[in-house]
Amino acid sequence: MNALVPLPVLLPLCATGLSLTFGTRMQRFQRFISVAVLTAVLGLSITLMIAADRQGPLSVHLGDFAPPLGITLVADRLSGLMLTVSSAVTLCVLIYSLGQGMTDRDRETPLAVFHPAYLILVAGVSCTFLAGDLVNLFVSFEIMLVASFVLLTLGGTGPRMRAGSTYVIISLLSSMLFLIAIAMTYAALGTVNFAQLAEGLPDLSVGVQTLIQAMLITVFAIKAAVFPLAAWLPDSYPTAPAPVTAVFAGLLTKVGVYCMLRTETLLFPGNRIGDLLMAVALASMVIGILGAVAQTDLKRLLSFTLISHIGFMVFGIGLATREAYGGAIVYVVHHITVQTTLFLVAGLIERRGGTTELTRLGGLAKAAPVLALLFFVPAMNLAGIPPLSGFIGKLGLMRAGVADGSTWAWILVAGSVVTSLLTLYVVAKVWNLAFWRAAPPGQAETGTVLESGDDSDDDADEGPDGLPGTGDEGVTPLPAGGPVAAKLRGKSVTTTSRLPWPMTAATAATIVLALSFTVLAGPLTAFTDRSAVELLERTPYIEEVLGR
Repeated sequence: MNALVPLPVLLPLCATGLSLTFGTRMQRFQRFISVAVLTAVLGLSITLMIAADRQGPLSVHLGDFAPPLGITLVADRLSGLMLTVSSAVTLCVLIYSLGQGMTDRDRETPLAVFHPAYLILVAGVSCTFLAGDLVNLFVSFEIMLVASFVLLTLGGTGPRMRAGSTYVIISLLSSMLFLIAIAMTYAALGTVNFAQLAEGLPDLSVGVQTLIQAMLITVFAIKAAVFPLAAWLPDSYPTAPAPVTAVFAGLLTKVGVYCMLRTETLLFPGNRIGDLLMAVALASMVIGILGAVAQTDLKRLLSFTLISHIGFMVFGIGLATREAYGGAIVYVVHHITVQTTLFLVAGLIERRGGTTELTRLGGLAKAAPVLALLFFVPAMNLAGIPPLSGFIGKLGLMRAGVADGSTWAWILVAGSVVTSLLTLYVVAKVWNLAFWRAAPPGQAETGTVLESGDDSDDDADEGPDGLPGTGDEGVTPLPAGGPVAAKLRGKSVTTTSRLPWPMTAATAATIVLALSFTVLAGPLTAFTDRSAVELLERTPYIEEVLGR
């Protein structure tokens, strides 16, 4: 079974080579490769998760080089669960992108870059969850960075290039800090293997331990978009195509949260900086949701809710109890699916209404009842309405806070309640503006292509309706429901009365996945509790890696 551990990383990388080889010459085969490989990765992830639950952690030393020389990959309950959820989500997003037609229909692009970049991103995410040492974790981050820049800047428009540049600059800064932290760790202990670090770090002075811990937490907090290190996110994600934004929002920030969970439990037990983590968790919750309240663009609004709800996960990490870790893990897997779904729905709204600007939307509940349902269910889940999985995760975290009984814990419990109520207000505002009220004057008609492929800022231009920044310059009427692809070169959205069925089906699949967490709440919480116990014990992980 240990031999299966590297496959979630190797399969997407091998498929990337095939995808680049065939390029645009065999588009159907290229799509088949991507779907087949991600389906296989999902099956492998489920197998590893079940095996890790029954047998304990699984590990493999690549090249049969033992630590600290070799690269170690480890699959335990937590990494198996994260692999499974991320594989399911990336598969659904890929199907959605195929339905949107954004992956390979732009003749101006000499190579179908979406499939290779997407597969590399999946390999990087999988490698992050399986990494057994700091260097391999750093390499995983860089793999994701390369793929992310390509996906963020698809089309090469001015807004996307600026957003991609911001993302790369921030990522390079965090990479530099990560390298410094790795150098400091190796200088102090002569190894970067997690299991060996878990045994060696307690022998260092408290000052050195705290410095290394602070460096690593800063790096992972940037990746996770924890306030005050989250200013880059609302300007970077919304400019990308809907499938790219969805997978970034759903997965990449959770990579940072996962790394915080792993290092705080395995390398730095004892909750030395718990109060600091709870303070930034509260700030993320409150400031993030207040930012969402102020937004009128759906994608930016969802970006701020993403920052806010990262605070719930950091809350659990800061408490550092079994109940808190279990609640945090539940909330991580819940938020991956729900946040991804909401960004996919935003893409469907843009496809149907021609914009994500809420002031220019309306009447979608009557015009597109299926779309209304696809938004309503994950929106209520995000707000934590019982008995959905968002409520289960928040309840677990708040119960852990009450059981802890400290001042910070009670403050975070109160902050969680306020944030949940404001989240409900935010999604209700979206519902009222986009779905419930009548369509406003000037709303894009069915069969209209809206393009903003120039490099100028939207705010400086006026569309035909006289509204600045609407981005609807040069509208072109087409037959209603015509299958015109969203282009890679520039932002092109075709409003249709009938949404492409793969996009709708993929979005519905992510909703079903999120609802399954509610139906299987008992087994899920039991699994996350066992994961939390395993994280706190540390011994099974260390013994498996070191062969004891």
